[in-house]
Amino acid sequence: MQQELEPFRSTIEAVQRLLSKFDNRGVIIGGIAVGFLGKPRFTEDVDAMFLLSTGDISKLLDEAKTEEIQPRIPDAENFARKSRVLLLKHIPTNINIDISLGILPFEEEMVDRGSIQSTATLSVRLPTPEDLIIMKAIAHRPKDLEDIRSIIDKHPALDNDRIKQWVKSFAEILETPSLWTDIEGMFK
Repeated sequence: MQQELEPFRSTIEAVQRLLSKFDNRGVIIGGIAVGFLGKPRFTEDVDAMFLLSTGDISKLLDEAKTEEIQPRIPDAENFARKSRVLLLKHIPTNINIDISLGILPFEEEMVDRGSIQSTATLSVRLPTPEDLIIMKAIAHRPKDLEDIRSIIDKHPALDNDRIKQWVKSFAEILETPSLWTDIEGMFK
């Protein structure tokens, strides 16, 4: 089992080093963050959110090369300018990396509130459990709802008011009231 985790650790470390080159203005998210803040689960990639403008994409790609991280699609830079997502691959491990370029006030707060979390062999910059729940509520896939449950189980003293405020705000903006109503009962 440890051998299976080795490629992911190498990829996570490469993404964390890349993040540190941008003053840690970001966090590791997705299944990796859930593994730290909830319960470990299978994931196929490493997700991160960096607070960078589209004008920083070229610099990000240049720095990524030093970590053996390359674009995984043709014209990744142009795609990222349009979608604010950089689709990459860690060459030594062949593991995909998705880096979202954050810009929203919530994303800025999430990065400001984030911190380094460590295991015996790995340290990564993560969002707070509350902010990961908010992101998972917005994504709202069945696995995201399961992730929310696992984070709630591991962190019984959450700031539920923060979660409710942000999820309800996104639900209103996205005209999707179920973002909150589908998870509200999990906090009781």
